[in-house]
Formats: sequence, structure tokens, C-alpha cells
Amino acid sequence: MAKKEICCIGAGYVGGPTMAVIALKCPEYNVTVVDINKDRIDAWNGDTKKLPVYEPGLKEIVEETREKNLFFSTNIDSAIERSEIIFMAVNTPTKEHGEGKGMATDLTYVEECSKRIAMASKSHKIIVEKSTAPIGTAEKIKETLKANNDNVDFEVISNPEFLAEGSAVNDLLDPDRVLVGANQTKSGIKAMNQIVEIYNNWIHKEKIITTNLWSSELSKLASNAFLAQRVSSINSLSSLCEESGANILEVSRAVGADSRIGNKFLEASVGFGGSCFKKDILNLVYLCQYYGLNEVAEYWHQVIKINNHQKTRFSNRIILELGGTVKNKIITLLGWAFKKDTNDSRESASIEVANYLLNQGAIINVYDPMVSSKLIYKDIEDILNVNGLDSTKIKSIINRVNVFDNIDQSINKTCCVAVLTEWDVFKTLDWDKISKFVEQPLFIADGRNIIDQKLLNNKTYKYISVGT
Repeated sequence: MAKKEICCIGAGYVGGPTMAVIALKCPEYNVTVVDINKDRIDAWNGDTKKLPVYEPGLKEIVEETREKNLFFSTNIDSAIERSEIIFMAVNTPTKEHGEGKGMATDLTYVEECSKRIAMASKSHKIIVEKSTAPIGTAEKIKETLKANNDNVDFEVISNPEFLAEGSAVNDLLDPDRVLVGANQTKSGIKAMNQIVEIYNNWIHKEKIITTNLWSSELSKLASNAFLAQRVSSINSLSSLCEESGANILEVSRAVGADSRIGNKFLEASVGFGGSCFKKDILNLVYLCQYYGLNEVAEYWHQVIKINNHQKTRFSNRIILELGGTVKNKIITLLGWAFKKDTNDSRESASIEVANYLLNQGAIINVYDPMVSSKLIYKDIEDILNVNGLDSTKIKSIINRVNVFDNIDQSINKTCCVAVLTEWDVFKTLDWDKISKFVEQPLFIADGRNIIDQKLLNNKTYKYISVGT
């Protein structure tokens, strides 16, 4: 009996890991991940130690399933044609131009993907919307499909991802819930049940929530907004702690002990990053403004304002502790990924801190165990371009950035070490050893509150953290 076919368009942080787990748990399906980026597909087909997405446990799953029932290809049309179920996991960035610039979601890639599906389809398809998208996107997808191919029946399902980068594999294998939304029609419910059947291969039915399309799409935005809100809330209190003498670690522990609140996402830090939180909240703000809910929009926009303020405030504390100026001073940033256990640097706090310090004349050394030097330099160039600087100025600033592949080199002759990603390796650094290679006294700025101050038993250290 021939295997059933699943196709996923998009081989990034969502599509790759999600399809790898589906292939592992659903051997009755052939799962093909397609992408227009040949280099990315080649990486998925290459050395599993160098996959384009780093996630603990992903390498092993890919090794077990690849070329058995998991395939990576650039032959998009062929994969679409032979598959009944097509997952759409393409990028949905914030709009940079036109109506809703800076807030609304840019659905260009979704529209292009929908047109391509329509043109390559000759039989009934179920389109599964995995990309984070605003309310109504599924309906727009269906309209685009119908406009470009009126001879095929398409059913669009909303199945938003709830993956935390760095724990994506565990989140897929044992999720808190799986959300599947569909039009409440006979055909919509039938298609929804087919998707539910896939997840039932390894996820208990009680964890699978079914809704209408709009509820599913809004639930994704709402979840990320609530999580980001908690981070901004605790960070807003961290500034008060620093001024008053309270300790944010003690405050977090006390607040988190309340069963009505819980202790998750109450760690004060330099601020949240990643591809979802900021983008999804801005989209939520735009939606609220669109419907005339201006007070609600301002409420959620404040979450972003506090997060931006936290990064600026942390950077200013570094400058203040270094005598009010950082010009020509070497500052080492430990961590470039927006969180540990990922090579994703999108909206990383490190980018904003580096940008702020570079504009003040600092020399920046960077070390991250997983983020490539190529990406780090690109991130810096991109944000300098956003600042509107000319090419000569950008080049001169980038010349003050040094990326290293080991910690020892990155801290040589530095006057400040700023911990900006909570990588486990940074928790147990030998500060006595480090102090031999740096200017005295060494200033440590702990942006993630992960350093055990008991390890800093030498009086030559100056130490600050967030909210203490």
C-alpha cells in the first residue's frame, strides 16, 4: 500500500522540526519539506551536525527518518501535486512599507505560496496554516487559492505552532496543547479531523483543542502577548528594585509562589527577543487599532515599549559603570542568540545593546557557541542600515566589531563582560582565570541573572545584574 503524502512549504525553524517529528511519529506518511532556498535544503540533506536549525534532539530525529519517510527538496510543484495535506510554514514578517507599516503582518510570502499551491494542484488539498498570521489570513488564503484555481476544492485549516526555540523538539513530542481551527462546515470539519488524526498518533486527544478559524488565529497572538506581557511586567519592576533596594529575584520568587500566578516567565532580564513576541504583539496592536479599540491597542503596545526601555536602560548602566563613556573601550558580549539552545538571533537583545554601545564609540567583542560570525556581522549591518547611516560610516562601525570562536579570545583586554544569552556554559565560567586576561577591575554586567555571585570571590570584580 502506497504511503500517504504530506508536503511542507518552508524549511525554517517551524517547518523543519515540525515535519521531522511528524515523520518520526507517522511512518505511514511520506513527509517532504520544500523551500526555494537551495542552500538551506542542501544543509538539511547534508551533515546532520550542521543542520540549518539547531535544536537539541533534532539531529537524532533527522538521522532516523531522512530518506526513509522524511525528504528535503527544492522541487516544490512536484511535492504539492502529489500531496493531499500541505503545511504552510513561510515567513510572516512585520510590514516595512504601506498601510500598517511597522505593525501589521506582511503576508507577501503567504500570498505567493498560496498562488503556487493553486497553480500546481490538480486534486483536493488541505492547506494547513502553520505560520503565525493575523485573524482572517486563512480566509484570504482560500480566496487566493480559488482565484487562481477554481477547478480544485481547497480546505484551509489553522494549526498555529507553539514552539519555544531551544526546546522545540520536546514541545513537539509532548506539547501543552495542539490547536486546530477550521470553518464549521461539513468539509471544514472533515479536513480538521484529518489533521487531528495525524497528531493522535502520539498526542492524547485531550490535549488537542478544536476551534473555528478566527479563534485559532487569535489564540496564537494572544498566547505570545500574554507571555511577553509577563516578561515586561517583571522587567518593569526590576528597575524599581534597583532604585529602592529591593531584590527582583526575591520578588519574583514571592510572586511566583502564588498559585494564581505561577513562576514561569518571571525572570528579569535585559529583555525578550525572538521572531514572535514583538511581531505578534505589534500585529495585535494593529488589529485593535483597526477595530477602533485604541485603549486596548495602547495597553498591548506598552509591553513593547517596556522591552525596548529595558535594553536601553541596561546599556546605559554599563556606560555609567564605566565612567560615563565607552569610547574606544573593549566590551565583550557573551551570547548573540536571543535565547539559549538556538542559533536564531532575530530580535536578540544583543543586537540592540551592541548597536547602542557602538554608537557611543565602544569596541565590541562577541562570542556565541552557536550563532555564526557571518550572521552576527549581518545583524549589525542590518540594524546600522535601519539607522540610516551611509556605507562609509557603517563600514567604520563594523570595523569596531570582533567575533570570536572561543571565550578566551573574546575577553582578552576587555574592561566589561556583558552576559546577554543564558547559555549554560556562561553559568560556570572561571572568573579568576578570566581576570588574568582583562583590564582591572573587571566589570561584569549580568543581563540574564545567571552568574553565581559566590564565584566572584575576588575584590577586583565589579558586578551588576538586573533588578538587584
